[in-house]
Amino acid sequence: MFMKDYILFYIGVLFLILGVLIGVAFLTLLERKVLGYIQIRKGPNKVGFIGILQPFSDAIKLFTKEQTYPMFSNYMSYYFSPVVSFILSLMVWLLIPYYFNMISFNLGIMFFVCCMSLGVYSVMIAGWSSNSNYALLGGLRSVAQTISYEVSLVLIMMSSIIFIMDFNLMLFGEYQNIIWFFFFMIPLTLCWFSSSLAETNRTPFDFAEGESELVSGFNVEYSSGGFALIFMAEYSSILFMSMFFCLVYLGGYNLNLFFYLKLVLISFLFLWVRGTLPRYRYDKLMYLAWKSYLPISLNFIIFYMGVVLIFFLL
Repeated sequence: MFMKDYILFYIGVLFLILGVLIGVAFLTLLERKVLGYIQIRKGPNKVGFIGILQPFSDAIKLFTKEQTYPMFSNYMSYYFSPVVSFILSLMVWLLIPYYFNMISFNLGIMFFVCCMSLGVYSVMIAGWSSNSNYALLGGLRSVAQTISYEVSLVLIMMSSIIFIMDFNLMLFGEYQNIIWFFFFMIPLTLCWFSSSLAETNRTPFDFAEGESELVSGFNVEYSSGGFALIFMAEYSSILFMSMFFCLVYLGGYNLNLFFYLKLVLISFLFLWVRGTLPRYRYDKLMYLAWKSYLPISLNFIIFYMGVVLIFFLL
């Protein structure tokens, strides 16, 4: 009996990873289409019907290119850091509260925070092991940014945790049956969204990949498969942060069409922001985390603790 359970679990994980990879592929196509229409042009429309096969041709091109590596790089860490980055971005997907033969996490939020913190190391090692000044600068900026916004994200999330008094993501759906948390905490929701933009290194906070300043940031020395893995890890994180946003603020996890529409809408916002806003200045980015989001989130934690306490006393 246990063996069948294990087999079902591994099949479930395999389907999950395949689903995420296909989602990432078509998110890149959606991004190119959205940016195209924002800039009054078409985007990919040659490969397949309206460019639907473009992501697959991109994947084949990237993974069949010649893999180059710098002469003076630290080869092992240079080679494996994109792989670790990609594995970590896929591992986080295990904590989504599925209804069938998957892992059920009672401490799902803690797992999410741990995986998010480990992601910093892969970027740092990728930047350092390339032995290039541009890559090192990109890696250092990315580490400082990511650590700052992790603090911000966790403190913003604390307000939601105070409402449900648990780390289990399944409970978010039960507590949002009548009204979404989004309406309870609109300022915090907006802070969470912009912090998740910074956490996933997206425009206007894409300092890890500042093309105009650092050639291409921490991934400047990567080509073919290594670059593709870094790229896929980033887009997997975007999809996951969109999913997490829907879980925590937009009604919890439901296996229905409306849930997936919400997920696509939040992912679309990530792409829309890229086509609309210019890059922020680096010192302003750090001030935003430490001088704006930190005080706001701490004040809201105290406020919601008071709200919950009054509710219990009544």
